[in-house]
Amino acid sequence: MLRQPLRSVGIVGYGAYVPRYRLPGSEISRVWTDSHSKSPVREKAVPGLDEDTATMSIEAARNALARANIDPQEIRAVWVGSESHPYAVKPTGTIVAEAIGATPGVLAADWQFACKAGTEAMQAGIGFVGSNMADYVLSIGMDTAQGRPGDALEYTAGAGGAAYLMGPVEQALAIIQRSLSYVSDTTDFWRRPGTHYPSHAERFSGDPGYFGHVIPAAEQMMAEMKTTAADYDHVIFHQPNPKFPTRALADLGFKPEQWKTGLLVPEIGNTYAGSAMIGLSAVLDIAKPGQRILVVSYGSGAGSDAFDLLATDKIIDTQKRAPSTRDYIRRRVLIDYAQYVRMRKKLADH
Repeated sequence: MLRQPLRSVGIVGYGAYVPRYRLPGSEISRVWTDSHSKSPVREKAVPGLDEDTATMSIEAARNALARANIDPQEIRAVWVGSESHPYAVKPTGTIVAEAIGATPGVLAADWQFACKAGTEAMQAGIGFVGSNMADYVLSIGMDTAQGRPGDALEYTAGAGGAAYLMGPVEQALAIIQRSLSYVSDTTDFWRRPGTHYPSHAERFSGDPGYFGHVIPAAEQMMAEMKTTAADYDHVIFHQPNPKFPTRALADLGFKPEQWKTGLLVPEIGNTYAGSAMIGLSAVLDIAKPGQRILVVSYGSGAGSDAFDLLATDKIIDTQKRAPSTRDYIRRRVLIDYAQYVRMRKKLADH
């Protein structure tokens, strides 16, 4: 169990980014099954030719800074969690830190824990700010669409994510009342060095993977906080597909009105390291002071991070300082499978 930080920490700024291009699930079915069978998602976000995890992280980071209204030189760490860093050896964190004007007096590093790499960076940010080593830490979860052509993952592997500026609770738009982690060595999804696409153990992805970590992490958080499902106004779980989070949420007693705002996977796909984080950004866009939020991420390998958040009076002023998550989702351009193959460079030279 994680101990509480020495000083209280909150989110002082946040920002999302979703690429404008969308590939319908029906288009993937048309190519691979010669049918228009129902897809797990309606469509997924696809990065353009000039977009990658670094460029998307910069956009989200700038939105977070606009909401926080602080000098980037005050940031003491820039951490980027992702499964799709543009370089195998060269941190994405340094690119983002340089682009937003946070260098040179700043820590910069990349985080890896599959789909919870972003929330892992948030946990580290809580510790860094909470220990008085820094006043501000920028934690980002961002990914590009990954999935072997024709594989089940191709239907759901989307792109996008969010950035969170962690800082003193006195400046927070949302107070982090508690955080915890729940992990085990469960091999449900992996990608070995040198391989381009991830592999998955099919039925292990649900039980014991996703459900074996998300549900107990949420239960442990509610036990620690002495809360029930009814105490939360908004709930966001990791979203690999629409089925997993809705089942887990229903099993725990949450109602659709508590989680519908943050469930974005039908529209943009699974944004991997940004999945729970971008769901939270959509909730913060509409949250009201005093509302309580539960966030539970999931990363294969496997583990979950859980956060109990309380919106403050400052949230109203910050919501309009940058584009909302829904603004990015509405800004959509449909593409076909051939355009998708070109954008994602899925044709190898031989």
